[in-house]
Amino acid sequence: MDDSKLIIKKTSELTNFELLDILKARTAVFVVEQNCPYQEVDDQDYTALHVMLKVQDQLAAYARIIPHQDNVHISFGRVLVVKAFRGQQLGRQLVTATIAATKRYFPDQAIKIAGQSYLKAFYMSFGFKPVSAVYLEDNIPHIDFVLAA
Repeated sequence: MDDSKLIIKKTSELTNFELLDILKARTAVFVVEQNCPYQEVDDQDYTALHVMLKVQDQLAAYARIIPHQDNVHISFGRVLVVKAFRGQQLGRQLVTATIAATKRYFPDQAIKIAGQSYLKAFYMSFGFKPVSAVYLEDNIPHIDFVLAA
């Protein structure tokens, strides 16, 4: 999309409105749409890098990058496309940008993610390899994936 803008910020750099937009979108997708009550905002948000894809200054897609203490791998998650923007390939654009940002900020580290199992082919299309059996996280089937450094 040519009217989209990619923004990557640390939590401390987010404006109040950006933070509220992110939390609103994450709650709408992961708690309300998926009917999954859980602690959506967590301690990882303090150290996360937030990847926002905005279309006409509206949050359209989002992911967060999480550094780990082991310095061996990096994770990203909370990958979403806001309902009003679905069906426009923004998820693919977001994941591509998130992988690139992860490699830029954390070079030479593998990326390990926990993806919903129905997205297996999607994540594999980026080079991720499944490294676990399907398991339930918050009653939703997930698979762990790794993208080598």
